[in-house]
Parts: sequence; C-alpha cells; structure tokens
Amino acid sequence: PAFLYDVVPQENGLQHAYSPGDIIIGGLFPLHLTTNRSAIPGPLSCSNYDISGFLHTQVMIYTIGQINQRTPRLLPNLTLGYDIYDTCGDVNFAITATLELFKRTKTSTLSEPKTKAVIGERFSEVSVAVARIAALSSLAQISYSSTSEVLSNKNKFPTFLRTTSSDECQTKAIAELVNKFNWKTVAIIGSNDEYGKHGTDSLGKLFNDNNICIEFVTILPDDFSQNNSQASNAAHLAKLVKRIKESFAEAIIMFTKITNVDVVMDAAIKYKLNRTWIASDSWSTSTKVSEMTDIVLAGQVFGFISKRNEVPGFKQYVTSMFDGTQNSFIEDFKTRTDCKRKCFPTTECLNLSCLVSYIDQDKSYNTYIAVQLLMAIKKVNFTVNATHMSFDANGDTSLGYDILYWNMTESTQHTVITTIGEYSPDGKINITVDLITDMPVTLYNCSKTCKPGQQLRLHDKKCCRHCIPCLYFNSTGEDCKACNQRSYSSPERDKCLEKTDDFLQWLDPCSITLTSFGILGIIVTIVFVVLFIIYRSTPIVKAVGGYLCFLELFSLLTCFCLTFTFIGRPTKTSCMAGLPVFGIAFSLCISCILANLLQILVGFSFDLEMGSWIKKLNHPVPLVTFVSGIQLALCVPWLCYNPPFPEEEILINTILHECETGSTAFFIAMIGYNAFLALICFGFAFKGKRLPDLYKNASLITISMLVYLIIWVLFIQIYINNFGKYKPAIESGAILISSYSILCCHLAPKCYIMVFRKEINNENVITEYIRNLAQHSQATVIENPVSAR
Repeated sequence: PAFLYDVVPQENGLQHAYSPGDIIIGGLFPLHLTTNRSAIPGPLSCSNYDISGFLHTQVMIYTIGQINQRTPRLLPNLTLGYDIYDTCGDVNFAITATLELFKRTKTSTLSEPKTKAVIGERFSEVSVAVARIAALSSLAQISYSSTSEVLSNKNKFPTFLRTTSSDECQTKAIAELVNKFNWKTVAIIGSNDEYGKHGTDSLGKLFNDNNICIEFVTILPDDFSQNNSQASNAAHLAKLVKRIKESFAEAIIMFTKITNVDVVMDAAIKYKLNRTWIASDSWSTSTKVSEMTDIVLAGQVFGFISKRNEVPGFKQYVTSMFDGTQNSFIEDFKTRTDCKRKCFPTTECLNLSCLVSYIDQDKSYNTYIAVQLLMAIKKVNFTVNATHMSFDANGDTSLGYDILYWNMTESTQHTVITTIGEYSPDGKINITVDLITDMPVTLYNCSKTCKPGQQLRLHDKKCCRHCIPCLYFNSTGEDCKACNQRSYSSPERDKCLEKTDDFLQWLDPCSITLTSFGILGIIVTIVFVVLFIIYRSTPIVKAVGGYLCFLELFSLLTCFCLTFTFIGRPTKTSCMAGLPVFGIAFSLCISCILANLLQILVGFSFDLEMGSWIKKLNHPVPLVTFVSGIQLALCVPWLCYNPPFPEEEILINTILHECETGSTAFFIAMIGYNAFLALICFGFAFKGKRLPDLYKNASLITISMLVYLIIWVLFIQIYINNFGKYKPAIESGAILISSYSILCCHLAPKCYIMVFRKEINNENVITEYIRNLAQHSQATVIENPVSAR
C-alpha cells in the first residue's frame, strides 16, 4: 500500500517542484521506484509511485519554510528556495536532474551555480553518480539515506555528506545481532549495485572474522525487479528459492534495495519458506512488504534502521492538508486520491488524510536534519532539535541504529514493526525485549551445540555441522580439548579423569611372592650365619673359606634385603640402592668364592706347574679386596655422576613410575664384570671337579655359577624387551635367584653336614681321607711305569 502504480512519461522533462529564492536548495528524491529501462531503445517512463518518497519531498519543503519563517531570521535579507526533482531511483534521470540544477543559474559558468547545495539521493548507486558531478563545482551534497561505504572516500567525493550512518556501521550492527542470537550459519542476498555489493562484501569479512559460516551469497542482477517476468530473472528467482529451501542458514540477510525485496518476499510467501530474515535499512520499515498478505508464511523479520525521531510539527502539517502549501508534487498527489478509503487500502488510491500513517521517522528526520545542516555546514559538531550531530574526516556521522522486529502474532490484525533494542555508535548492542532466550531452535540450527563429549564437524552441507564423539575431552558441547598430561578423557569424553599412578604395589601378588622369598632368604642366611659361628672351628667351615664365608653370607644378606627396594613407588634412595649396591655386594660374594676355589686347587692339585702360579694368587684377603674393589671403582662413579633415578612415564590412562638406570655404560659394565667373575669361577670350579674334595665344593660352585650365568643372560633379554610396572620385579627376581643359587648350592650342603652329618665334620676323617687319596695316587704312579715297560 505504500506504492501506487502509475506510468509517468519522462521523455520531455523531469517531474519537479520549484520555489524561487535568493539561495536555491536542490533536491533529488525517488517519487517512483522503477523504470521501463531495457536493452531496447524507446521512451522512458517511471512507475511504482512511492508515497514515502513524496513525503520526503514535503519534509524538505516544510523545513525550508520553517527556516524562512523563523524569527530571528537565520539568513537576514535572504530567502531559501528549492528545486526538487523526481529521479525515479534511476542513475540517468538523477544525472539529468543534477545538470538541470546547474542550468537554473543566472551565471553562464558551471562553477558558480545559484543552487548552493543538493539534498539527496536516497539510493547509494544514484548518489555516487550525483556526487561525481557535484564535486565539479564544489556543490555540497547531503544524502539522507545513501549508506554505501564507497561514499566515505573523500578523494573521490569531497563534497558529499550524509545524515545517516554508513554501511560500515550497519554491517557491524548486523554482525553483532547474529552474535547476540548465537547464530553460526547465515546466508546473504545482495544486489549488483553500490549499496548491495559493498554491503555484502563488508558482511562477508565480518562474518569470517567472527567464525560465522556463510552458506551462500547471492548477488541479484541490476534489472532483477524491473524485468522479473523475463526468463533470465525468473530463473534467478527460482534458483534463489531452491537455495533457500535447501539451506541450513539460521538467518538470511537481505542487503538490497526495496524493489528487489518485494520480489523475494513475495516468493517467500508463495513457497512458505518460513525463515528468519534480517532486513537492512532499505526495507526494514517497508509497509508494502510488512503488509503483504500472509507475510507470516515468509518467517520472522529483524531489521535495522537509522536512529529515528519525529520531525517537529510535520504530522500537524500533513493533517492540515499541508497548511495550504501548493507545489507540483502535491497537485500530482491529489490526482491519485479521488476516493475515500481506510488507512490500509487494498486498491491503488489513498485518502489524503491517511498520509500521516506513512510518515517514517528515519529518512524523513534525516531529510529534516540535512536541510538544517546547511545552516551549520562549516561546523563539525552541532545540535538540531536535541539531536547531536558530528562528522568524521570522511563526512560520515553515526547516530546508531534501532533494532526492529516484525510482530506477526494473531493478536494483531496486521504486522506491527516494533523497536526491540538499539545499536550504539560505540559498537554495543542492547536487546530490550527478551527474545534471545525465547528464540525457538529449529532444524536450521543444524546441531549448533552438542552434548558434553561431542563436537561439531562439517556435514555434507557447506555450513551444516553435526555432532560426533570427541577424541579428547569436551565438557561444553563445543570444541574438543585435550586433557592435561596427568589426566585422560572419560569413556563418555565429557570430563577429564586423573591418571592413576602405576608402580609395583606392595599388595600385588608378584610383590608378595618376591617379598616372601626375600624374607625367607634373609631368615635362612641368618640361620646359616649362626651355624657357621657355632661350627667356625670345624673342618667344613675352613673348607668353604673360613672367615671368608662370613663375608660371603653378609653379601648374600645384602642382596636379599635389596629385594624390597624394587617394590613400591620408586624414590631417589631406592633407585640408587638397587642395581649399583647389588653389583658391589654380589662381586664381593663371587670374589670370596673365587678365593675359596683357589684354596681348593692349591690344596688338592698335583700338577706342579699349575700349582706354582695358583699359589701366587692364593692370598684370600688381597684377592677379595682387589676383585671386589674393581666393581666398587665402577659403581661409585656411577652413583656420583649419573646414578639411577626415579622417572615418570606418561601413558594413556596411567603414570608409570620406574627407575631409570642413569648411565647405561656403567650399568652394562657392572653386569658385565659380575658375569666375567662368574665365568672365571665357573672355569676354576669345573677344573676342580676332579680333585679329591670331600665336601664337593667345586662341583657345587660349578652349578651355582652356571645358574647365575643363565639367569642373567635371560634377564638381559627380558629386561630390554619388557615395559611396565613389572620390570622391577624382573630385576628383583634375578637377584633372588642369583642369591639363592649360591645359598642353596654352595652353603646349604655345608649346613646340612654340620647338622645331620657331623661324623664327616671331623679332622680325623679328613686326615684319613687325604691319606687314602695319597696312597691311591702313589699306586697309580707306580703302575703306570710298569705297564709302560
């Protein structure tokens, strides 16, 4: 209803209104919104009469009249006149009108026109063309509605000013609204003109910076609304409707001129698209669109409009039939209102008394401010009717925006456009109506938020994301995050659980087994010590080395005690006391056995050549000191410079506590040296097996050394390939088996003789055994020469 359809020929001249004055103010307003321009040459005409455009011309005329009648006079001895043209929203018509303004001068040159300023145009694309011409004669141009960012370029448009905010501010406001409602997916419909192209580009950059997905951008062609019946434009519309139907965008931003919006919203009603729309200032207050039949089928509409205010006295001026003012625009309008209708008619005629319902508070007030601005053109800051105006270096002002909502509830007979909030120039948005929490979640949210333990990932649609289980931790349903090193994600991926400390616990069955054998070894060793003390003067104690056996038992007792250092949480002390101390203690034990073997070989060997060099080695104390001292020389630097230390190994669900060996070289040297000593003992013991030893020392030592060597060869293989908390158990088990091999094979038989075979633990028996052995050896020597003869 805001548009009355007619066809006005524009061939021989432009429709305009003129009033003489000392200073002429030009005006460029689109009283018609479309033309019949096409690729085929022919007469041009304008159609779609716009009542709002007509009212904007009357605001300008009214304001000029107020300035002329004001007391005291703002312009003494000077009267303002006007020369206003209908541009039909067309660039060519606007250029023609601008040139007409220059013609209406008393001078013959273009540089000194009587027209000192021009108010307009409404559309950015038209204002760009006018501004280029106005700049030639430094003619001030003040637009009440053109918002394109292009016009902020003072190098190209030095004389252009405007009383509305630029699209830079408006696009920021739209982006803030999208963020306020937490929409993550949008679509943009623009147009191939200065307003639509630059607005669309600015929105695209802002949404990308805010991680808001743009599902699609559609740029409507120049003639989209003028020739919509053509096959190409019909195809454009069909394609757009298809994209909207298939889209998961939560909001569709329409940043284009009103004539394009008419076509799109008509299709939205026809196909019942039911989407959320964001209207730019070009159509956010359009009564024609808001009063379309079944507009509710198109969906809900939010909009932005420049901060609004009433033009003082203008409503009374209109209702008083323009206070008797006469101009060609009023005369033309009266020809269209020859029937009495209600204020919301369905036909193409309108009663003059209903005009007040079409007075907007944005463009009308901006027009009023634009005329007032001419009186303070040289000021950067001024106040008009309680509205403070200021301009930046680009000639732009920012009054902020009102945020609108189209109320289409059944309680209202028609759509009511209400203000629900505002966007201030400092970038803050405020929604006074609580629509944020009441905003319904539709399928177009496309799984915007997920349950804890899930995250959004792109689906087959460009912006549509769906929920999938997190690989890591997520408690908010947004992006997954990795837990810290000491925690891991729960099976539901909704929280982080602390990793458990993993080490060989004291109550572990393996630990209990090792501890039991360790305690048993300690008890048995102590019992052996007691027995050896009791029978210290008997031949059997002397046969196993005498006082050296106590040193051997001490070293075995130390090894059994070391079993407990491998159980429980590793500490610096337990790690240092483990393998290094075992290496020293066991080398001491083997050195005592080696000394004992040399005593046996010297005592029972009849090989004179061998006996001579073995006798040189048969010094137990120096031998034990030297042999064990080498191991001590290896282990002390190990403990001083790079000892074993406790370390944490961060695993998936656990933190493994273990002892690192520190210096690998010292560790290998310690193991290798003990193995070397065991090999020597094994060699001497194997050679001494044939000697007449009543207590079988050599034979038993051979077995114990063989067991030791086998155990540690296996240990190295298992130790290298094993990982986890049972690795210390392997070390402890190897020490236990090594200690028990000597305890059981070397010392236990001696204790058995002490307790149960006391008859052979006697010097007389030993003497008799040696005498018989000597006689047997002598007889063997005599027989051999006889048989040789």
